[in-house]
Amino acid sequence: MDNRRPPLAPAFRSLPEYVHHWAQATPDRRAFTFVDHPAPDSRGVHRTLTWRRLDVRVRAVAARLAEEAEPGARVALLCPQGLEYVTGFLATLAAGLIAVPLYPPGLPGQGDRLTAVLADARPSVVVTTSRHLDEVQELCDRVVAVDQVPDAAARDLEPADAEVAYLQYTSGSTRTPAGVEIGHANVVANARQALSAYGADAHPVTCVGWLPLYHDMGLVLSIAAPVVRGLLSVLMDPVAFLHEPARWLRLLAAHPRALSAAPNFAYDYCASAVTDAQKADLRLDGVAALLNGSEPVRPGTADRFQAAFAGQGLVAETHCPSYGLAEATVFVSAARPGEPLRRFALDRDALAEGKALPARPDDPRAVLLAGCGVPAGQQVRIVDPVSGAQLSEGEVGEIQVRGPNVGRGYWNQEEQTRRVFTTDGRLRTGDLGTVLEGQLIVTGRLKDLIVVDGRNHYPQDLEATVQDTHPALRRDRLAAFGVAGGAGERVVVVAEHTRTTSLAEIDVPALVRAVRAAVSGRHGVRLADVLVVPPGTVPRTSSGKVSRALTRERYLAGVYAADGTA
Repeated sequence: MDNRRPPLAPAFRSLPEYVHHWAQATPDRRAFTFVDHPAPDSRGVHRTLTWRRLDVRVRAVAARLAEEAEPGARVALLCPQGLEYVTGFLATLAAGLIAVPLYPPGLPGQGDRLTAVLADARPSVVVTTSRHLDEVQELCDRVVAVDQVPDAAARDLEPADAEVAYLQYTSGSTRTPAGVEIGHANVVANARQALSAYGADAHPVTCVGWLPLYHDMGLVLSIAAPVVRGLLSVLMDPVAFLHEPARWLRLLAAHPRALSAAPNFAYDYCASAVTDAQKADLRLDGVAALLNGSEPVRPGTADRFQAAFAGQGLVAETHCPSYGLAEATVFVSAARPGEPLRRFALDRDALAEGKALPARPDDPRAVLLAGCGVPAGQQVRIVDPVSGAQLSEGEVGEIQVRGPNVGRGYWNQEEQTRRVFTTDGRLRTGDLGTVLEGQLIVTGRLKDLIVVDGRNHYPQDLEATVQDTHPALRRDRLAAFGVAGGAGERVVVVAEHTRTTSLAEIDVPALVRAVRAAVSGRHGVRLADVLVVPPGTVPRTSSGKVSRALTRERYLAGVYAADGTA
């Protein structure tokens, strides 16, 4: 029954209206399944909501929330990953309230961010589950536990008049998190754009995901898109993936035409951590598309993942480099499934000067990048970051976006809103990129650029060189950044060593010499400081990316000096 193509839905203004539509059109079809892994050796315990059951739960919780807050008030979602999170989010929208997708207290490395976001959003109500009720009650006077609201509370609700659906707080990779106002129309439009880009508007897929639901990609791909199209969404907890990445691959294999997304590190992690025994009964030939949303996307990651799982039937053309950001709801552009990965070898020196000139792929000074395809249902242009003049193909500049998915601005930050969201509807992304052969190529972030002796250096380019220098360095767990010095900007690298190697086993001076030589030879840059630190020491954003800004702050504060690993 679940393999049948869902009927096309008429256009609705909000996600709760789509839920109600599917509850009437296909009431017994599965809507959301959460796969729990209560023990280390668990193969997964499935809990499922049909569209009818989801609609009842959404209307019940929405009615309860409407008793606690006036329309337009903020509701913080402090639920763990699972069906209660889905229900709480959709119920908040159905009640005409503004959702603030977050996570329960105690998430490692995210305590300061949670405090900052709650102080900024000032929620009137917190939504959680009974398991987290005690710890959450310390944060807000009004708390609603989703699993304690009875079905009998459900009642019919009028479609909400509110313009803003939720506040999507940025991950904080380059600044303090800011809440992007995402309208009901924005999220519906972006869900449709993503469905179109990955072919899910024409062919039914199953959305399979472990990305956190408080993250923009997790929210849109695992909740919004399946709700708009009436697709099954299969969820698992991010921690379950980290403990055993094969769990994600088994879910991909178990569901027809699976569509999923993950950051760059996850593909490398699967390639290195999934054992031959775990691969034995794994079939991945039915996977429809795998999104890689890291910036920039490097072909080597896709190659390593493909080499690791080609024997399980994985088709190379399922790997789809993509680009997006919270200010655009999430999705901007993507390579289309079924098309070969577009590879670009660019001259590093020319790239630093703002020109994307071809180089030989085997040239050690070449930068290898993947194309992120073309936008769907929106316009993208490359402009000079200073003058705003539109640039020609092959010139590197700031990526600007315009479309129905672009958010309304930042919550309570008028000045920042004016800087980023232009009066003509364009979004200044702060990301650098170019267009070659019709493909959008993301090269880095304006705020992350390191300028040494008048030359631009992309930190992720330096980091790629460093992590390939020594096997004891942990991939995608290092940060390169600039700090002020007497004679100009100095370059610092803070890198974690692997979990399988202790610091005592590493010849740190020899490693540092190798890193300095590699960076000097390839980039012409002298590193002022190289620190090797324990696993988990380099801070990450809520989306799992390394936070260079926070790493820099900790370095300047002397946090890493205590480790004695310089």
